[in-house]
Amino acid sequence: MNLFLKAASYLFHPLLMPILGTILYYSVTPRYIDPQLVRVELFAIAIITILIPIVIFFLLKNLRVVETIYLKEVKERKFPLMIQCILLLLIIKMVFDPYEDPELYYFFVGILFSAFSALVMVFFKLKVSLHQMGVAGILMFLVGLSAHFKINLLVTISFFLFVNGWVASSRLNNDSHTYPELGVGLFLGALPQLILFNLWL
Repeated sequence: MNLFLKAASYLFHPLLMPILGTILYYSVTPRYIDPQLVRVELFAIAIITILIPIVIFFLLKNLRVVETIYLKEVKERKFPLMIQCILLLLIIKMVFDPYEDPELYYFFVGILFSAFSALVMVFFKLKVSLHQMGVAGILMFLVGLSAHFKINLLVTISFFLFVNGWVASSRLNNDSHTYPELGVGLFLGALPQLILFNLWL
């Protein structure tokens, strides 16, 4: 059981959520998109949201700014979240266009608002669950896609409802977060996506 719970922390790590949301979008969209363009965009997102943060993490670890990739202490989160916000701005400005790719553009704007909210919480010495924030954002994005394209994503949405509970149980089991930290993470992940529905639904 412990192995099952720990698996959620790795499979649904916050760094993987942007590319997972993008893959889900390309999997369900009824629009024709050039496969080569899809590969280029996925490659760009993988570099910006996964590879660069990992390199920066090792740099920060060598400088003793952070200790582990889980950023257990509130003070460890400041620089990684600042860098994450900058990288998300880079994606919004250079990868997606609000007119050609409104769904993905506003999905990443929502992620940026979530990351910035978590950063603001750090300055007040408050810790939120970044894992919960990531999966809640994906869940709300899927709800929006289902309504936008008028397609039945009930199975996928149900799976991510389960994932939200799985991740929450995992973080509690590891003593990484408290119930309020998970609740705030859920709120900060879902709310920006919900608010931004007005701009692309």
